[in-house]
Amino acid sequence: MDRISESLLNEFSLEQDIDSLPEEKRFEHFASFIVVKRHHPSTFDTADIVVGEGGDTGIDGIAIIVNGSLVTDIDDESDSGLLDVSFIFVQAKTSPNFDSSDISNLGFGVIDFFNTTPKLRRNQQINDMATIMSALYNKSSKFVHNPSLRLYYVTTGKWVGDHDLENRRLSVISDLQDTNLFGSVEFRPIDAEGLQKLYRQARNTTSAQFEFHNCISLPKIPGITEAYLGFMPALDFVSLVKGEDGEFLDGVFYDNPRGWQDYNPVNTEIKKTIESSDRNRFVVMNNGITIIARRVQRTGDTFNIEDYQIVNGCQTSHVLYDHMDKLTRDTTVPIRLIGTDDETVINNIIHATNRQTVIGEDQFFATQEFPKQIETYFQSFSDEQRLYYERRSRQYDHLQVEKTRVITHPNMIRAFAAMFLSEAHRTTRNYRELTRKIGKDIFVNGHRHEPYYLSAFALFKLEYMFRNRKIDAKYKPTRFHILEAIRMLATEDDMPRYMNSHDMEKYCIKIMNVLWDKKKAEELIEQSVAVITKVANGNFTSDSIRTESFTKGVIAECVKLRKEKSDEHKG
Repeated sequence: MDRISESLLNEFSLEQDIDSLPEEKRFEHFASFIVVKRHHPSTFDTADIVVGEGGDTGIDGIAIIVNGSLVTDIDDESDSGLLDVSFIFVQAKTSPNFDSSDISNLGFGVIDFFNTTPKLRRNQQINDMATIMSALYNKSSKFVHNPSLRLYYVTTGKWVGDHDLENRRLSVISDLQDTNLFGSVEFRPIDAEGLQKLYRQARNTTSAQFEFHNCISLPKIPGITEAYLGFMPALDFVSLVKGEDGEFLDGVFYDNPRGWQDYNPVNTEIKKTIESSDRNRFVVMNNGITIIARRVQRTGDTFNIEDYQIVNGCQTSHVLYDHMDKLTRDTTVPIRLIGTDDETVINNIIHATNRQTVIGEDQFFATQEFPKQIETYFQSFSDEQRLYYERRSRQYDHLQVEKTRVITHPNMIRAFAAMFLSEAHRTTRNYRELTRKIGKDIFVNGHRHEPYYLSAFALFKLEYMFRNRKIDAKYKPTRFHILEAIRMLATEDDMPRYMNSHDMEKYCIKIMNVLWDKKKAEELIEQSVAVITKVANGNFTSDSIRTESFTKGVIAECVKLRKEKSDEHKG
């Protein structure tokens, strides 16, 4: 491995807290991160997508993205309406060369993955992902369009377009297209230069420079540093949604609640306009595009923007990108450019410009005062105890923080509900039910901050043990049940009734002190896993685990163990 790639791998390994893993395993995490991040910019744990073990069918990483969300559990998409689905497969090799047999193995493994009667032996992770895939295809009538498929073969070598390798790659694409399962198929080799570029892109702020001649500056608006209205040549706008490699930049649409709807009647009309002699009237026939940037610097008519998102105009952007060869300098598009780093303002703009799309109330609650207090509280601890609550997606992407210490908003809700509301069985299958508790039982003004931190820190310690293989991956579906067991087994005290009481503060601090001690924490987690083992009795299927009866079984076993421990002390 070249020195630059090795340096980046080591940096990534420390940041993700996987430096104890073998190099080839760390590289699988690294490769999976850089390619998935370009399509899913939100925070995610690579342990959820890395599948490379025995029985991996030639695949090292799998990401399934549905409606912009990374799906890692069969229940994650159970309440979805229309489905915009994409599959990403990664093969990662530390070797300095590309190998034709690796290309063929990846292609065969992916085809077998989608086969209703697979021929290859599958490990548990592959099998779990295939189960999600099958559940999605069973709902194919809800597909916005056939799923997109992307394959990446990542090495530390150099891709020179070798004739034999290229023909193998094209053959794999052809075989996958022949299945008629996908709307589009891509297979990209990523060499050392490519992986270094992708890693830097994943770490750095999205930025762009463009000319915006025809614009007016709006008067000063509270919460907004500057704002402009105008129009620009569509060809210039396309540069904002096209990466250096020519690929469409999915990441700049992450904050847009409405994904690409394929060529429905409206988008077909946009396409027809671009292809017709009416393309010069596009500016008066289109509602326009809204861009929010955290930093805007204007020098004359030249604009530099950083950390930008296109929050309205996803459909227009896709059509313009797809048909950029039809655009002329006279084809212009209306633009609204807003500079602000105020989270509440950003959310309000997204909401106002996307009225046709329902945005979860939990997203808006995250802009209120109590979650801001939680964010500050998490960062008030010393280095080894510090966590980062991610109120708004990606807010820590470009900061030098250990990414495993970032607790996403959904995981914060799940962890708290599991530990303090005994709702572990709802954390995936009925997650929407949990979000309805926001403001009532979760994120309530006046709640102590300690229960939220304790829930998040327990999840952080548990994920560390999963990531470093100290706990078998088969327990992953039960991780929120494990959190409840951790709370119950950490102390013989009963949980105080009120979340705003000083007793709750003392109760949580007692458990924190256990989890802050590495040896005691690992022993406690192992005891909690043992409870799950006994209650599951070998049945780790979602139909068994995602039930209230399983949660009650875990609670009953913990109560039993606490009583036995208490009796020992009395004796």
